[in-house]
Amino acid sequence: MLPDIDEALRYLGAGPHPPEELRRQAAAVAEELAAQVQPRYTYKLFPLAREEAGFRLVGTELLLSGQTAERMLAQCDQAVLLACTLGTKFDAMVRSAQVRDMARAVILDACGSALVEQGCDEAERDIAARFPGLYLTDRFSPGYGDLPLSLQPGLCAVLDAERRVGIHVTSSFLMNPGKSVTAVIGLAEKPQMARIRGCAWCVMRNTCTLRKGGKSCGL
Repeated sequence: MLPDIDEALRYLGAGPHPPEELRRQAAAVAEELAAQVQPRYTYKLFPLAREEAGFRLVGTELLLSGQTAERMLAQCDQAVLLACTLGTKFDAMVRSAQVRDMARAVILDACGSALVEQGCDEAERDIAARFPGLYLTDRFSPGYGDLPLSLQPGLCAVLDAERRVGIHVTSSFLMNPGKSVTAVIGLAEKPQMARIRGCAWCVMRNTCTLRKGGKSCGL
């Protein structure tokens, strides 16, 4: 799987018409990355039980509370928990690049962001194929909207993510390796048209360089 160059350039904040030289550099880095690292993912399906405080994943202690979960899961009887990562080798590649060429390291990080999201997309296609009679919501993650980051340890524990794909959650709810994603995807019996988009819902809303510059990634 080759990282999506246009997506990597978007992460770089290159705008709608990036310099051709930057595109060439990103393409070269993307090919190098794809030759050494590919996304790994794991997921698990759970029935949902609606409670006063939110949605309980049946058989676990996980409670999905808040308006984000309510909006995304209102028509769902089941949900999938997903974890995807590029692994520790990607982190090592970035550290090595930072020593030698910081500009290349930044491009590599953007390509990694694109690649891990493509891994999540591949997982979604896998899920959709396994449950052809059901409709998927958009995936949403702890830290997205008002879904708390504090869900990360429990979510990864339920998925056995450390053993299956090597994801460890720190005491501050960050994930190692760095290019790792966890997400919730609702499954419903009718098409899901609701979409949550925009800076107000994004986990990067307080640190995004695009937003600080008065711009948006368009999501």
